[in-house]
Amino acid sequence: MSLLETINSPADLKKLTLSELPILAQEIREIIVNVVSKNGGHLASSLGVVELTIAIHYVFDAPDDNIVWDVGHQTYAHKLLTGRRDQFHTLRKHYGLSGFVKRSENSCDSFSTGHSGTSISAALGMSCAKSILNDPSKIIAVIGDGSMTAGLAYEGLNQAGDLNKDLIVILNDNDMSISPNVGALSSFLSRKFSAKYLQDLRKDLKVFLKSLPKVGDDIYQIAKRSEDSFKTFVTPGMLIEAFNFDYFGPINGHNLEHLINILENIKTLQEPVLLHVRTTKGKGYQPAEENPVYFHGVGCFEVQTGCCLPASDNIPTYTEVFGNTLIDMAEKDKDIIAVTAAMPEGTGLVEFAEKYPDRFFDVGIAEQHGVTFAAGMASEGLKPVVAIYSTFLQRAYDQILHDVCLEALPVVFALDRGGIVGEDGPTHNGLFDFSYLRSLPNMTVMAPKDENEFQRMLRTAIDHNGPIAVRYPRGKGTGIELSDDILPLTIGKGEVLSAGGDILILAVGRTVCESLNAQTILKKQGISATVVNCRFVKPIDTDLICPLAESIKRIITVEEHVLHGGFGSAVLETLVENNITDFSIKRLGIPDLFVEHGPQSVLRSKYGIDSSAITDAAVKLISSSENNVSTSKKTA
Repeated sequence: MSLLETINSPADLKKLTLSELPILAQEIREIIVNVVSKNGGHLASSLGVVELTIAIHYVFDAPDDNIVWDVGHQTYAHKLLTGRRDQFHTLRKHYGLSGFVKRSENSCDSFSTGHSGTSISAALGMSCAKSILNDPSKIIAVIGDGSMTAGLAYEGLNQAGDLNKDLIVILNDNDMSISPNVGALSSFLSRKFSAKYLQDLRKDLKVFLKSLPKVGDDIYQIAKRSEDSFKTFVTPGMLIEAFNFDYFGPINGHNLEHLINILENIKTLQEPVLLHVRTTKGKGYQPAEENPVYFHGVGCFEVQTGCCLPASDNIPTYTEVFGNTLIDMAEKDKDIIAVTAAMPEGTGLVEFAEKYPDRFFDVGIAEQHGVTFAAGMASEGLKPVVAIYSTFLQRAYDQILHDVCLEALPVVFALDRGGIVGEDGPTHNGLFDFSYLRSLPNMTVMAPKDENEFQRMLRTAIDHNGPIAVRYPRGKGTGIELSDDILPLTIGKGEVLSAGGDILILAVGRTVCESLNAQTILKKQGISATVVNCRFVKPIDTDLICPLAESIKRIITVEEHVLHGGFGSAVLETLVENNITDFSIKRLGIPDLFVEHGPQSVLRSKYGIDSSAITDAAVKLISSSENNVSTSKKTA
């Protein structure tokens, strides 16, 4: 029996000896690699924190002690140590374990975390609550993987230092972005500085010096400056100390004995503490260590080689089309600028950055700053294209409203991962962008039916003199041939793709292809449908939709978006505003809930936005209206 098989809770972990823990770490890495190779997931970040996770659970007492992970995709080892070993093979599968931290999944998941930078604020809230409730248990925030570039993290640090609450922040530094590793001296001093007897002596000395008449406070300040100067010389902790945190580190995050030693020491402290831990992303799996960016979020791959499994076709993804098209446009237009928030790979901008380094800006995990930064560029006559996942652009809503839309600045928002994203689940589904963007004055919102139309929308966006968003899905396109001559679209104009008098199907984005498939099925059943590719969620093509709705009174709207405030809502508003009231309508979209993780096709079927669901809705709508007519005649 392996060591991991004996662990069903953190309490079981504490039964192991220190000498057994490195063996456990190796077992954990093996199961993580094997499962992620089959299911896909965030591999490199989770491999990097195996020893840190073991040490935290070895020293602290979850779930009584709260561990807040930031972000949640580094928690695969945490899941294995907290009673989910037998379910771990279901990671990211439909109805299986989430790829992130999820409060409803396990009592040791103290805070759900999908977006980054939230841990310190959440942990401080918990610490204040425990203080009010006289609960002595500990709060540990583990922040890393770029999350310290988020402004929210520093807002949390600022208040935590001011309140002087009992809080431990562990900074997982895995990419040299914070500071160089100053080696064994720093590790040794941090472990010694954190010892309880030395901390007690430090406090007693402070009280003693300040008690000396007249000169006491001056002597204390001199001593404090001397201590800070020495610590700054051997550690990079000056910034953290400025937030009124006790700083320890950097320490080797893969040395279990040292980790456990220092965690035992700082566990006794009652004030804000930050422990700086240096880890290697992808640790223990050579392909991930050599290419941590690729293995940050990876699909299925061969364990032996690290090579991804070959695709069944050569159809490009929307992300690839975006990156290639923007490069082509930027070659002809020197004013085009690309901006992203720590996602150059995910948004397809790596080649753009290599080709036009002076016109590419990665602002880090700071979407709010990225949007206002782009607004500043637009105010000087440039054409910034802000490429951010739909779910992450939510973080910058006020900046879009106040800094871009208010003055109608020409900023292009390229919203990748619009709609259902699949295995990453509710924190990453881009199902709210139509609602939060179309309500803003001066904003134009559009979504392409295929990758060729996507190119045309990018051209339209670049040419447009105002705020504009193009929203496109995760994954491959339809396989349509891409045009060399990319022509812009007329703002606010849709197109009729098929004509029929029985039912009117109004679709936008990727649901247009599903609607065309439904039209083919309906035709075989003797039902003729008009299918409209509406293209624009704002402005709606009133001149096209209203006359059609007056002649074809059975209407279906289809969108891969929540129904509240979405495309279907926009259609209803348009019809009412134009005094069109004699119609029956069925809106297809996501109901008022958060969509779980699972395969995209499964989720689209479950929530009724695929061709089969559109077909069924059309048949029911026709049947219902015919029954109403029949009943009306009988009554007459």
